[in-house]
Amino acid sequence: MKDSNNTIRAFVKHHYRHFNSAALVDAADAYRTFIKDGNQMLLAMAGAMSTAELGLSLAEMIRRGKIHAVSCTGANLEEDIYNLVAHDHYVRVPHYRQLTPKDEVKLLKRHLNRVTDTCIPEEEAIRRIEGALLGAWKDADRKGEHYFPHEFLYRILRSGVLKKHYQIDPKNSWMVAAAEKNIPIFVPGWEDSTCGNIYASHCITGEIKNVHTVRSGIEYMLELTKWYEARTKRKKIGFFQIGGGIAGDFPICVVPMMRQDLQRHDIPLWGYFCQISDSTTSYGSYSGAVPNEKITWEKLAADTPRFIVESDATIVAPLIFACVLAK
Repeated sequence: MKDSNNTIRAFVKHHYRHFNSAALVDAADAYRTFIKDGNQMLLAMAGAMSTAELGLSLAEMIRRGKIHAVSCTGANLEEDIYNLVAHDHYVRVPHYRQLTPKDEVKLLKRHLNRVTDTCIPEEEAIRRIEGALLGAWKDADRKGEHYFPHEFLYRILRSGVLKKHYQIDPKNSWMVAAAEKNIPIFVPGWEDSTCGNIYASHCITGEIKNVHTVRSGIEYMLELTKWYEARTKRKKIGFFQIGGGIAGDFPICVVPMMRQDLQRHDIPLWGYFCQISDSTTSYGSYSGAVPNEKITWEKLAADTPRFIVESDATIVAPLIFACVLAK
């Protein structure tokens, strides 16, 4: 793997010289320098990166200490585990652009939930994880305990209850790597996810007595505040963003919240910023806003190294990660 990373970095440095490809190289080089200087990086991950199997490269980034915290959607949190236990049951639909509504109904009847060209199997993935999570939720509920969504997943991964179902090498699961390293994960809007919907259903049926058994997004902001404040006493924290939406908006706001709402002007701004985006830079889109806009919100400084690579994250992120991991 190390040799292949070196080969990829050499290829990228030679061929990627202009436009978005040059931005990729610049962002990767600045990332390497930032980490080499003893700083840390938060990854903000939107989209369906876990279903795209970004764990193949992301897991190694976590294990090698190149990513120190993750903010992600509930979908990315759970879908890495779905892939871990049900990979062989996934169905790829390369001709998804030609599917008719009747074709989609056929997939529905097969209990296949489509994400672009990849279908997540209902029974083998979603319901299997529901069974493991429900036991953990009910146990905590009985004891009056409260945990974050990612902490429940850490608990079932560490318990070994899912190991007999593993269908990929666990070294390629970024959630397994995160649990092993015990890095903090922040999951704003978790109720929007499949597992969040399932949790709500069990609260409605009364199987879960206390809806607060799973802790909330505001509590995640409080934890993120403590984490950021503690870490920036010793080093800078960078922000590497894949996609847009709440996975990025939520964590980056912790800085202006502390500086403006708490009047903590000693809190440093983010020390590095890179976004991989396919959003149009227009029409008030925060996801498509150029990094300079974040200066006006007191998230980045005028001299913060900042980059935007306008491309498909499934192509760009593994290349940047390989460059960062190279010797």
